[in-house]
Amino acid sequence: MSDDVLSQTSIKINGSASTRDDAISEANELLLAAGAVTNDYLTSMLAREESESSYVGNFFAAPRGGAESAAAVLTPGISMVRYSKPVDWGGNEVRFVVAIASDEEGTAQILARLTDIFSDAELVEKVRHAPSDEAVFALLSVVNER
Repeated sequence: MSDDVLSQTSIKINGSASTRDDAISEANELLLAAGAVTNDYLTSMLAREESESSYVGNFFAAPRGGAESAAAVLTPGISMVRYSKPVDWGGNEVRFVVAIASDEEGTAQILARLTDIFSDAELVEKVRHAPSDEAVFALLSVVNER
């Protein structure tokens, strides 16, 4: 088993959600399928979103659970869902939802790597137009670097 936080199977380039909460749920489904979290993690992500938006900028949101969600994280991981039609995120347009499951320190490190990726406008456009999960994985796999 790899200790990478992102795998190709945790990427979905054709998200179907039309609301923020449904988008968080869709990203959580990929975390569940990867064995990164328990069913309780979604509740924590949604509760955290109510108190603090996970919108980062440049069409990117990074929902994650709060400190109380530690027991729901089985292994560090992230999932990414891309939307062709923007999801309204408290008045901001989001096309990339990257859910993070980790402890507090790991979350900060992962978020810093993701922010570097999504602050590069050229790279964001490449991710936005990538034709497959594999192509998106190739663009985002730098998040696995330690």
